[in-house]
Amino acid sequence: MLDEYDDANIHAGAHLSYETVRLPIIWKIVTTTLVGMSSIINVDLLGVATNPGYFSNLLPSNVTTPTTIKLLSYNDTFAANVLGPDATARQLYDLDWQAFHEMGTYNRETNSVYVTSNYQSLDNPINVTVIDLGNNYSISSKRYKDVNEANGGTNWFPPGFEQGNGTTAPRLLFCDEGDFNAYSQLTSVDPVTGESEVILNNYLGRNFSSINDIRQHPVTGDLWFTDAQYGYFQYFRPKPTIPNQVYRFTPSTGEIAVVASGFSQSNGLEFSPDLKTLYVSDTGAQEFDQNFTRPATIYAFDIQEDSRTLANRRTFAYVDTGFPDGIHTDTDGNLWAGCGDGLHVWSPQGTLLGKVWIGVDSNNFAFLPGKVLVFSNAQLWIVEGIKAVGREICRDFGVSC
Repeated sequence: MLDEYDDANIHAGAHLSYETVRLPIIWKIVTTTLVGMSSIINVDLLGVATNPGYFSNLLPSNVTTPTTIKLLSYNDTFAANVLGPDATARQLYDLDWQAFHEMGTYNRETNSVYVTSNYQSLDNPINVTVIDLGNNYSISSKRYKDVNEANGGTNWFPPGFEQGNGTTAPRLLFCDEGDFNAYSQLTSVDPVTGESEVILNNYLGRNFSSINDIRQHPVTGDLWFTDAQYGYFQYFRPKPTIPNQVYRFTPSTGEIAVVASGFSQSNGLEFSPDLKTLYVSDTGAQEFDQNFTRPATIYAFDIQEDSRTLANRRTFAYVDTGFPDGIHTDTDGNLWAGCGDGLHVWSPQGTLLGKVWIGVDSNNFAFLPGKVLVFSNAQLWIVEGIKAVGREICRDFGVSC
């Protein structure tokens, strides 16, 4: 057994110090069963077209015991150009608590990936799961000052700090959904010292609902983020008083602007690698309950030459299982999304190329060099030996691409 720790047993206590909490981990299994390219499943799209039960005959039920991971190819380019010939997949953790939910941001100073856990209760607030890449993916848990109920996040390069390749981000930036006593806000944290700073906590005096996810534009330094109502749906935020929108914030001047609206629940967002397109996922299918007549959709927008405004909103993809949550692009422009049965991957033209299938919800994931970590709340999975390179890999890891 690995020497791993978490703070799961302290969750019943209301307040923790802002330090790593170390207790013996509650764990179920760590499996090293590999899924190789020889077992990749090619999906017969013509067969699907006339057989609604096609997938039930092809895949196991993974809901009660999610230990199986499959690689599904919907297009020849998925195996050849996205996964590549050496890809293998396995499960790293199956825990008794939901440690792996959102974010998934790498910090080079600590050589760790920071993941936010799922919400449990006001007495059991969201914590940050730290995955140590230098210690065989061992995990620990932390909470930080001014981070109350964290969700999405990114690396944070303050004004004047160069974002070029090889530059180490000095801080993490958390989307704090807030609670009944704290505003929803953007909070930067130094993961080495634990020092925190609130960057933004209102829209010109108005309270956000539950800031959900964020990206920093690598050229302008502007912060682009979404606001949704999931704190309200989970009963730890007051009734919303502002629409669900996409915002652009300029940290150097304080300017804030709404750049897109008209969403049911604006959720994940991501830039294309050429910075000409912004993708936004709408998870309106999940509110107080699930209703799949509501949006489970990814929209695309053209980023105008000023790098500040958007145009030409269009449907990029509609998800066949669950809803698209966290989204990321790779350097070839393919868009990846955490969905109801794992990761879905589309070409820049919106063609579904394939899936990393786990049979349960994946809220988010994280690219590593030659790998991708897949989050499904209680489970952590990894696909290794892939050809795809995440859009931010070169900068965050300081590697050549």
